Amino acid sequence: MADRAALITGGSGGIGLAIARTLAEEGYGLTLSARRAEKLEESVKGLRDDGFEVLTVPANMADEEDITSLFAAHRERFGRLDALVNNAGVGIGAAMAEIETKFLDMQLNVNLRALIIGTREGLPLLREAGAEHGKALIVNTASLAGKSGPAWLSVYGATKAAVISFTESTQREVARDGIQCTALAPGFVDTAMADFIKDQIGEDLILPSDIGEAVRFLLHTSPSCHIPEIVFTRPGEEIVATA
Repeated sequence: MADRAALITGGSGGIGLAIARTLAEEGYGLTLSARRAEKLEESVKGLRDDGFEVLTVPANMADEEDITSLFAAHRERFGRLDALVNNAGVGIGAAMAEIETKFLDMQLNVNLRALIIGTREGLPLLREAGAEHGKALIVNTASLAGKSGPAWLSVYGATKAAVISFTESTQREVARDGIQCTALAPGFVDTAMADFIKDQIGEDLILPSDIGEAVRFLLHTSPSCHIPEIVFTRPGEEIVATA
């Protein structure tokens, strides 16, 4: 069994899967979660074929019981948690006058509520890891949209701004416990979530592997070096999210 273990939500593709590979290459046993069981199994096949230890736990991030069951399954398998990656997210664009309540609730539940519940559930094991080696990690996937309040993505941007704020609050509470919290704020990444914009800005998007490499950087900084936030933009792009 791996000496260290990580749990990643939204792990069936894109940013989550790229971070999973980075953590696996760094020697972490993995628990990956996503809503669709079949897609999750297909996605982790490459990791398992490469010899990495991966537990898959399908879960609906809008369901608190699913989230608590996910962490219980991870605890039973690995008995420790050295890195928590709250990555699950959903973005649904709409003009403010046309926001549908069901899509409002979905984004609030998946992007923010699930992250808060997951942090709560993960903290006991993260504190144990922090006491052991001085540097457990919480990595929260925010967005460039959380930095600038984009039009037509107002709810999504608001949830991601809240993710950044919650990350800062968490760090202030756990800094003395050997835990470091970092918010990742990328612009458009080459994933399915960015398909709607590719015909406007082209195919030259941030790569999921770029986000994975940022997490590798976080793993290798010293316990005395805290990185509160990493912002990712395309060359020449200002920190203004548009749609």
